[in-house]
Amino acid sequence: MPSSAPLDPATARWIPWVVAIAFFMQSLDGTILNTALPAMARDLAEDPLRMQSVVIAYMLTVALLIPASGWVADRFGIKRVFFSAIALFTFGSLVCAVSPSLPMLVAARVLQGLGGALLLPVGRLVVLRAYPRSELVRIMSFITVPGLLGPLMGPTLGGWMVEYLTWHWIFLINLPVGILGCMAVHRLLPELPGGGRTRFDGLGFGLFGAAMVLITIAMEGLGELNLPHLRVMLLLFAGMACLAAYWLRAVHMEAPLFSARLFRTRSFAVGILGNLFARLGSGALPFLVPLLLQVGMGYSPSQAGMSMIPLAAAAMLAKSLARPLIERFGYRGILTANTLALGVLLASLGLVDADTPYPLLLAHLAVLGAINSMQFTAMNTVTLIDLGDQEASSGNSLLSVVAQLSMSLGVACAGALLGGFESSIGRDGVDNILGAFHLTFLTIGLMAMFAATIFVQLSPDVGRRAVRPPPGPDA
Repeated sequence: MPSSAPLDPATARWIPWVVAIAFFMQSLDGTILNTALPAMARDLAEDPLRMQSVVIAYMLTVALLIPASGWVADRFGIKRVFFSAIALFTFGSLVCAVSPSLPMLVAARVLQGLGGALLLPVGRLVVLRAYPRSELVRIMSFITVPGLLGPLMGPTLGGWMVEYLTWHWIFLINLPVGILGCMAVHRLLPELPGGGRTRFDGLGFGLFGAAMVLITIAMEGLGELNLPHLRVMLLLFAGMACLAAYWLRAVHMEAPLFSARLFRTRSFAVGILGNLFARLGSGALPFLVPLLLQVGMGYSPSQAGMSMIPLAAAAMLAKSLARPLIERFGYRGILTANTLALGVLLASLGLVDADTPYPLLLAHLAVLGAINSMQFTAMNTVTLIDLGDQEASSGNSLLSVVAQLSMSLGVACAGALLGGFESSIGRDGVDNILGAFHLTFLTIGLMAMFAATIFVQLSPDVGRRAVRPPPGPDA
């Protein structure tokens, strides 16, 4: 048992719900925002295809600060940090709602990201500390089901608010959820043991953070920022140099930010790399699909939001299938086949146009949502499942960093591809933005399919002992 003493049954039942409230609040915010981007662009006098900075500012802030989440939770206590994260995220939402311009909104999203940086990793750390590894798949699947109510409600609610109210309400709606989350943590979450107080690797944090910021800005430079290619290459090279310097230093340090020893666990190494490349494609999905429906196909905000319901509903239903499918086919089989299927479905969105029957479009999005949900559950679990208790905090933080970084890079890549294809189509004299969306989806689908070559490297029996419950009390 990861914790020092077994939990009483009532507490064990309530902890997943407490964590799920935080997941719900964050996922609700993200899905509402994506649907509202065109309306926000009109109100702020911006190009709707150049609004990815609002998304990336949050994701990059989260990715930048997540490396410190494990140390902060161990240093100040898991319960206290989790409560503070929800409170800060809620306050950031309020500041976003009153922002009068795009620069102010981006700055407010950075503030919101300060809380979001701790929500997911500390929430997962609660589960890792409170439950045995044999329960990991079941609990992880459970806490993401209530969290998936955010994507289920977000697009429809966001579209309705934008059409009948104003976009400011997409942030104000976080306030009651955040207050409920703070109350739940205060009253229901026990004091969980941390991993012990260690010295914080400040220089390593600086190098790792600089690498992520520089690489993301380089990708943004190809899209919204329209930087010259020479400057983009310099930023990319500087980011890779900082990353190389960090890992060379970490190999010889006793207590680095992320220990190189983590990668001696093969399932962790494969899971981290697989998360990085697979999420480049799927991470762009919530950003691209609402834009495709509204800008490319002329849907209203509420109609675009309603169209996203099958994607989120199927994702929620697919969570219950994760454990039996993994037990039957193993992580390697599930992740390899699922990654290929995900890439094919993303690429096939390049065939959607005004002549596509609406029921067929909804069915396509539903299947895509189920496959994407299975992908996230299997990737996250296989990455953490073989780590020991001493490595859980650091490994969990690195997983959260990679997830956020790859999603922000996915949005940046999608924005750059969309802008590049739009310019190319314009030069060819074809006035059809839908063609730029088609080429973008085809490209990110191919990117996602290549990640299957990483998951093939998993051992056929990885995680099987942890997925299956022990046969008896002495096992």
